[in-house]
Amino acid sequence: MKLAFSSNGFVRYSLLETIGLLAQAGYAGIEIMADAPHAYPPHLGQKEIKEIRLALDHNRMQVSNLSSFMLRAIGDIYHPSWIEADPGLRSKRIEHTANSIELAHELGAETISTGPGGPLDGMAPGEAMKLFRDGLRQIEALAAKRKVRVLIEPEPELMIENSEQFKEFCKEMDPAIFGLNFDIGHFFCVGEDPAAKIIELKDYIGHFHLEDIGRSRVHHHILLGDGALEFAPIFEAMENIGYDGFVTVELYTYEDRPVEAARHAVDFLKNSPYGARHFFS
Repeated sequence: MKLAFSSNGFVRYSLLETIGLLAQAGYAGIEIMADAPHAYPPHLGQKEIKEIRLALDHNRMQVSNLSSFMLRAIGDIYHPSWIEADPGLRSKRIEHTANSIELAHELGAETISTGPGGPLDGMAPGEAMKLFRDGLRQIEALAAKRKVRVLIEPEPELMIENSEQFKEFCKEMDPAIFGLNFDIGHFFCVGEDPAAKIIELKDYIGHFHLEDIGRSRVHHHILLGDGALEFAPIFEAMENIGYDGFVTVELYTYEDRPVEAARHAVDFLKNSPYGARHFFS
């Protein structure tokens, strides 16, 4: 497996600076945030895209995933979502996802991740599920053409927050085009065993997010080793399903000290038997 770090923790740095800093910290890849201030597609021309590619090549870095989850350039972390009551707002989310697919294609990323519908905000779950499916189908042909897989990321307190909801939703979706961004901490937050769920959901998984979570199971990303997650069985499960892609550390909660957080994750994994074997052997 290969280790990456999400650029959403480096919002006080430019994307080009972030690529260099993560390479120096020992990462093989970077998850690029398709949002301001890093790579919001409408803000990028061919000149900027070329500069990103050159920075990646110069630092021998790959794009682990393109995150199109947040949309703070025109809204916030969750809005506009796939399930807005206003069709105009839903169209903005669809357009952003299409733009992210095109950007992923240009940067050589095989996947993009997106939110699990969004906050229900009083909407009936059945109606929300239909809106989400309808929206995803509008970008399905483009994703297939560009060979970019769209990964849904369940999250606590959003429309899809656990494995059963995810599996039910995906019954009607093409697994070659739509899959799972498996955020290890998120499943732990909703009371599920991440190691067991990796085995159960192996056919859907296209990418992993890694962080630690406190014993309270409150959704707050913390430094690896400072929480309640047991990483040995999690990495054993990844090995058992034959996963050999990127695992992206996501610590956006440390934007005041992202370099320290990134280096801490590398040190933690190098000094653990499972981390050293899987990422640094």
